[in-house]
Amino acid sequence: MKRYVLSSTLTLLLTLIVSAASAERVYLDITTSETRKIKFAVPQFDGTNGANQSSRMGRDFADTLAKALEFHGIISVLPSKATDSANTNWAGMGVDYAVLGSYQATSSSIKFELRLIDAASNDAIMGKTYSGSPQQSDTMLFTFCDSVIETLTGTPGIANTRIAFVNREQRQKEVFLTDILGHNFRQVTRHKHLTVSPRFVPNSPYLTYSSYHSGNQNLYITDLRQSKTTRALSRRRGLNLAPAWSSDGKQMILTLSKGGSPDLYLLDNRGEIIKQLTRNAGINVSPTWSPDGRYIVFVSDRTGKPQLYLMELKTQKVKRLTFEGSENAEPCWSPTEDRIVYSSLRGGVYQIFTLNPLQDSDPQQITKDLSHHEAPCWSPDGQQILFAKRNGKRNQIYCIMKNGSYQRRVFTFSGSQTYPQWSR
Repeated sequence: MKRYVLSSTLTLLLTLIVSAASAERVYLDITTSETRKIKFAVPQFDGTNGANQSSRMGRDFADTLAKALEFHGIISVLPSKATDSANTNWAGMGVDYAVLGSYQATSSSIKFELRLIDAASNDAIMGKTYSGSPQQSDTMLFTFCDSVIETLTGTPGIANTRIAFVNREQRQKEVFLTDILGHNFRQVTRHKHLTVSPRFVPNSPYLTYSSYHSGNQNLYITDLRQSKTTRALSRRRGLNLAPAWSSDGKQMILTLSKGGSPDLYLLDNRGEIIKQLTRNAGINVSPTWSPDGRYIVFVSDRTGKPQLYLMELKTQKVKRLTFEGSENAEPCWSPTEDRIVYSSLRGGVYQIFTLNPLQDSDPQQITKDLSHHEAPCWSPDGQQILFAKRNGKRNQIYCIMKNGSYQRRVFTFSGSQTYPQWSR
């Protein structure tokens, strides 16, 4: 894929004068449940498609950017019919910010010019120009969206991230990949068998998954820059399941049952065993690694029911974390803080909870509706949680803010979707 060219045309920072001699950038605090959503206007883009004006294309571009902004959970966008790029009285419409866009498109290229406008002053806060192929239009719009989020909050947005999941059609389960809006939907595996537990390898273009197509549940790795080949990374007899990758992508912790009981092993990124971490203590699965690499949280039934345990990797000392709920499983460590998300069976229903594994604190319940919520994972910015929600006989991918607000279905694909994973 050709790289698109980015060039900055305007970069003005939000500032607050704290003294006559100094100024500091001011970012919006989006971590509390009481935060009011930021109101945006994203009117139809002005532009040309060859020699003709194309209002349909301009509306589609604005709609894609608006949906990417709203996906972050902190922004609401006025309906496009209520806005007009020629109307600059944004403050009078109750708008905080506006995005004005224009484009020039041909059959082989497209160029965007995009500006973020402060409604109160009608000044441009930030502006960028992007050029690329028509197939890269979403990527360019997502890149601008992420710049807008960073300008407002100090943290880059997540529009340009990818989501992997397993989709079941009839009896086959295959791994698929998509962007946050489901626009660029791609099938990764074609084993025509049972495939589970996709995992992105950090700082690389690789994805791992487990598949039974060869007769044993092996771990495979594929380069997402192509779509033809895959190779076995671990095919030891028995389970080779659901690796937790270190943040640098150089090591993984994998469940192997080559010795009979499923245990956790530390391996390098070539699939070679470094050491065994658990031994003769029930079934041990679903490891998740702390961002600093010092700890893991995993699931074990050593006391009878699946519960969460914390292990310090240097000493291999283990501490039980969960005591409430019939079962606690599928932990995932936040990429930005010492907090895990997991599923807990309460009253016959799997709900999503979060917990600080390094402190003696109470779990926080995130979901409460009477559907099963399973396989949770964090967004790359640590603000949202992705999970599979069971609706009847099907599972569908949902997302929710970490404070429990803004739960919504993410995609409308056919089939049943499970095992969601978010790239970092």
